[in-house]
Order: sequence, then C-alpha cells, then structure tokens
Amino acid sequence: MTAATLIKNFPEKQISVIESPNVPTVGVGESTLGQINLWLYTLGIEDKDWMASCDASYKLSIKFTNFYENDNSSFHYPFGYPEGFDRNLMPEALMDWYHRKALHPELPVENFADTFYPVMSFVHNNKFCPYTMQKLGFHTEQAAAYHFDATKFGIWLRDNYCIPNGVDHIQANVESISSDETGITGLVLDNNDYEEADLYIDCTGFKSILLNELGAEFTSYSDILPNDSAWATRLPYTDKDKELKPYTNCTALGNGWVWDIPLWSRVGTGYVFSSEFTSDEDALEEFKNHLRTDRDVPVSQETIDSLEFKKIDMRVGIHDEIFLKNVCAIGLAAGFIEPLESNGLYTVHEFLHSLVHALQRNTVSQFDKDAFNEKCKGNFRAFAEFVALHYALSIRQDTPYWKNCLQMKRPKQLPLPGFYATYGFDNLKFSHRENNQVMDKTNGIVPISAGMNWFPFDKPTMMRRLYEEHRLDYVDYLEEQFPHWDKMLERRNSAVEMCSSLPEYLKENIHHER
Repeated sequence: MTAATLIKNFPEKQISVIESPNVPTVGVGESTLGQINLWLYTLGIEDKDWMASCDASYKLSIKFTNFYENDNSSFHYPFGYPEGFDRNLMPEALMDWYHRKALHPELPVENFADTFYPVMSFVHNNKFCPYTMQKLGFHTEQAAAYHFDATKFGIWLRDNYCIPNGVDHIQANVESISSDETGITGLVLDNNDYEEADLYIDCTGFKSILLNELGAEFTSYSDILPNDSAWATRLPYTDKDKELKPYTNCTALGNGWVWDIPLWSRVGTGYVFSSEFTSDEDALEEFKNHLRTDRDVPVSQETIDSLEFKKIDMRVGIHDEIFLKNVCAIGLAAGFIEPLESNGLYTVHEFLHSLVHALQRNTVSQFDKDAFNEKCKGNFRAFAEFVALHYALSIRQDTPYWKNCLQMKRPKQLPLPGFYATYGFDNLKFSHRENNQVMDKTNGIVPISAGMNWFPFDKPTMMRRLYEEHRLDYVDYLEEQFPHWDKMLERRNSAVEMCSSLPEYLKENIHHER
C-alpha cells in the first residue's frame, strides 16, 4: 500500500520495496472501514479491478454481540449517513429518538440503527443492490467497506499496480543496517547488494526494525485497552448462503472477543484476549468451544481438528515519533490499537495520506516531521479511545476480565461531554470543523453508545427540560411521529425484497462464477 501510494504521487522518484522471500506477513487485517474508498479513489483503483483476485466481499456494518451484557443481545454500527436527515441537523433528529427511548424504555436499542440508517434493511436481509441502496441514500462507492484476504491484496497491488508503474521489487533479506546520527545510511542484503535511500519506510510489523535501530521510544496503551493477544484461523463455509453476510461480527467471550469476517470463499476468525486474565491454552480452548457452540452455523469437531490456529502477540500502542530522522513507519511498525473496529488498515491509508502531504516540498524539514507525528498520533489516540469505549460502557460482571473493564475510567480525550451534555446535546461537537481530531470517529460514537444503552438523558431529565422550556406538548407531537418512523422502516424493508442476496450479487458481478 505504501509503495502504491508513493509511486502514484511521486512517479518521478525511485521507489524500491525490499521484501523477504521467506518472512511471512501477519496474514490478518481482513476487514476495512469505508474510508479505504478514498485511498482507492486517489490511486484510480475500482472494485472490479481487484476484488475477484482477493477473495473479497462487501461490508456494510459491524455487529457487536454480548458486549453490553452476557445475554446474547447485539447491536450494529452501520456505515453511511442516515436517511432523510441533513448531517448538520443530526443532533435534532437524534434527540427525537432519545425522547422516544425515554418515553418507551422497552424500545430495543437495535431500533436506533434501524431507524436512522437505511443500509440496515440490507444488513438484516443479507441483500446487496447498489442502485436501490443509492435510492435510499447509501452510496456503495463511498460508504461500503470490504472483507478481503490481506495477503492476496498485497500481492495484487505488487503485481498489478506497483511493478507496472515502476516500483523496483527486491526479493532479499536485510542482513544488517548501517546508521549514524542522521538516521539510516544503508541496508546490507543477503544477495550482496547495499541499498541506500533518502527516505526509508519501516513496514516490518511489530518488530519495527528500522525505528528500533534509531532508538525510537514506544508508548503502550494498555491503560485503556485490555487485550494483547489473539488466536486466528480460517474456516471453510458450511452453509455459504447463510454465513456470507455483509458485516463483521464481533462476539464478546469471557476474556475478550471473537471476530468473524466472511470472505468470498472462507471465513476469517480469531479470538482477541488479554493474557492477564487467561493463558494461551485456555484461550484457545475457549475459542474452539465458541466455534463448536456459539456461531449461527456451528463448526464440527472434525473441522476444528483440521484447522491451523496461529497465535499473535499484539503490541498495543504507538511510537513517540513515527517519523524519526529519515525513517517513517507505516502500519504495525508505527503502532497498533487492536482489531476491534477494523482500524489496522485504516491507520495505514490515513498515515499514508499524511505522509504524502509531508513530502510535498521535496525536502522534508523537522517541522514537516513534527506536523506528521502530531496529526497521526492525535488521530491514532482518538481512535484508540473510541475502541476503549466498547469496553468502558459494558456492564458485564460474569468474569474477572469484564469486572476489570467495569472499573475502566472514561478515556480523557474522548469527546463524550461534548456529545452528551447534562441536558442533551447542548454542547454537541458533531461537525469536523469543530473537532477535526475525531472527525472520522464521531460517526461511530453515537451508535456504539446507543447500542451499549448509554444515553444523554432519561425520562425525568427530558421532562424537566421540556418543563423549563414550556414545551410539555412536545410529548404529544412526538407520539404522533413515532408511527411514521415505523412505516419508514417498513418501506425500506419492502424496497429490498426484490434485491439480490449478497452471495448472488458477488457471484454474478464480482467473482463471475456459474
């Protein structure tokens, strides 16, 4: 991704990728967010160009199960913008839904996403139709994300974009690194070559080989994020039509959570957990038990016995300087939050956007590096605190792990006070112009907090505010509006009935299988 970005923006530069022929990639990171479309657009890459080669499917939402309580309850964080609501007027629209929830506490929290996001009719019915989606206000070319094989995606970029556009691909191992007070001065390869460059991009994963050579400091985020380990595997489909869904499913277990990512030909799944509360062996057994019993389509013991489980030790946090001297780290080499909310590849393309900006003047000053570091670290921290919200808002107490999460304090930079003032949205910061630090995260804070049963006010607070404003008749007005919302949901569901299922759409339009 780095080489593709640089050769697109700086075609006059000599760009080389040194890739070991025998050191594998991490092999996960198969789920994305909608912002990847901006990156693909800047490179001139369309869905039809790469999806078939990368085992890809579409992703419209993220589902969270058992995060709030251990009662099999779930909610969605849908993509796209709400139907029929101007983005700048969202606070007022949201306020009416919170009024409804206060007046009718029995209203399920899932109704929040169903009410505001037209894409939920497609999610619930496992449908996919760009034309009908666009009519309802969901633009797939901007808002849909992807599930894909990350290794195959890297290979596709290498063979179909990087090399054809002039990137030099060097297959060799780095035997030693030369450095001085200015940074890296050269790389000794096992093919007897010596590579020198003006700028070195560290894409060596958690090892951060180049940054560590320069003595870069690392700040852990273990104070707000509990997980540091994962078991990962790949599942064959048992019932593809039922299992191939347009969302990532995240299911909380006793010591962490399991991801379920349906690709075209298989499912990527893994258990993210905390080594402080369980051993590797116990976590693996807990994961296998989940596969046997808790999935919509259980996995047979025979299949489980045939699977290869890969253990991943996660370094959660970020380097104090991502761009240090003549080295800039991208991806895991820079930092990692944890897999929740599909942030791994998100930070890659967002850091790359900032890197291109830092390189615009051809000569990179310390000011440019400092500006890059501040912007990337600020966005990274904001996203980390958004992820931490999923644990901090839980009220589970069934295991020591979740009891520990119950004691987590509110992340300091998370703009919850701005979103939820004492009497509603008085100080709401919804516009990116007011708080660009969390521009891309604000869309998620509201549905996540709603799904976790955390609201800006309750019925007494609502009635107090309406009394103070002499608007008690507003309750009658709201009660008249609620049936219209329900009819809107019915119209959406009717609109998707004739659409193709996601497996059918992919088969006919992307993978072209008979």
